[in-house]
Amino acid sequence: MQSPFTVEWLREQIQEGKIDTVLVAFPDQFGRLLGKRCTGSYFLDQVLSSGIDLCSYLLAADLEMNPLPGFEMTSWEKGYGDFHGVPDLATLRPLHWLNGTALVLADLTWETGAPVTQSPRAILKNQLERVRERGLFPRMGSELEFYLFIESEEELGAPPRQYRNPTPSTHGLIDYHILSTTRDEGVIREIRNRMDSSGIPIEFSKGEWGQGQHEINLRYCDALEMADRHVIYKNGVKEIAWQQGGSVSFMAKYDARAAGSGFHIHTSVTGPDGVENLFWDPANNRGSILFRQFLGGLLRYTGEFFLFFAPAINSYKRYQEASFAPTRLVWSEDNRTAGFRVIGHGPSFRIENRLPGADANPYLAFAATLAAGLAGIEEQLDCGDPYRGNAYLDTSLPQIPLNLIQAADLLDQSPLARKAFGEDVVKHYVHLARMEQKAFDNAVTDWERKRYFDQI
Repeated sequence: MQSPFTVEWLREQIQEGKIDTVLVAFPDQFGRLLGKRCTGSYFLDQVLSSGIDLCSYLLAADLEMNPLPGFEMTSWEKGYGDFHGVPDLATLRPLHWLNGTALVLADLTWETGAPVTQSPRAILKNQLERVRERGLFPRMGSELEFYLFIESEEELGAPPRQYRNPTPSTHGLIDYHILSTTRDEGVIREIRNRMDSSGIPIEFSKGEWGQGQHEINLRYCDALEMADRHVIYKNGVKEIAWQQGGSVSFMAKYDARAAGSGFHIHTSVTGPDGVENLFWDPANNRGSILFRQFLGGLLRYTGEFFLFFAPAINSYKRYQEASFAPTRLVWSEDNRTAGFRVIGHGPSFRIENRLPGADANPYLAFAATLAAGLAGIEEQLDCGDPYRGNAYLDTSLPQIPLNLIQAADLLDQSPLARKAFGEDVVKHYVHLARMEQKAFDNAVTDWERKRYFDQI
């Protein structure tokens, strides 16, 4: 369905004084939105046709915006020149939680016009092109969990607090609770309604298995559109919580005593008509051969691509037994202890990947899903029989990588990763992970001071 938010719509909104600012942004390697704010008139006069320029260090920096050495694409030696940001007008939409503001996402190119292949949106587009060459059109859904806290980010981040002991917005576990979630409805309702009117359709919200933990489900759609909605939604949730005096965290595991926050990926595939679910075999009332091969690819290659599902040091602290975060690469029929849970029937039949944390970059996670699934189709892999039982306790099942460096090494050693993503992409994200590990290894933590200061 074509978006109502066209250039003509934007021009009318600007002329009527309803919009005066256009955000031109791109998703960085962590899935954050970076970019510039333009006046409405300047966007129409200049940016619409010419795009914007952005410093190339933005894809070679850590989370705190410190330029990192060792990247081939850009460096101090190369002078940190510019990328060019080309607006993708299919992503244009109002942001109804920011006064007078619209947003459009941009694709990154070099001065020659060639795409910046290491940029997350380009990585996903490349995988979509490979899949669509086979006449397959992936549809995906993001299921994101987060924690809501009563303090603002400024209160939590400033010394001496530095994010220690944030106060969850509710007491007790609130999984599916109505009364408890009513207490957060001032923020959660604002998120649902503002997103829905900004071209990010919402299905529902619910409490999750933690104090102040929530899940708001985005409506299933085309894979690229879903990734775009995901990053805009994630940014907007933080902005709305801040406007209400609180804060939100999408950390995979913000507290050792609290449940982790997941990013469950729902996947199915249609033909060019976008209607028939090719994962379903209506004649036999079960999953199709295509489904079995796609899932077979996920089982075979998810370990090699795990860095794209769990990109941070903290990601791996979420994977614990009896935590609803799976630890085994196995599939099941409606069994939440397995990494891949198959659910639905007919048009709704789909694969739910329960492995990624809420800290994952959706473009990279979706790209890894498609690359693994496509390999399963090409190699005619089969997923085997569904697992039954408690997968947490079955040590015969393949285990996920245990830490960031193991995941980075698996990606680095993967022939399929280089075939699917390219040498430049693999080297870029492996190097990013190793630099993150190095930063952590050089840090002295609160745990170490408490453990060793007086006792050693």
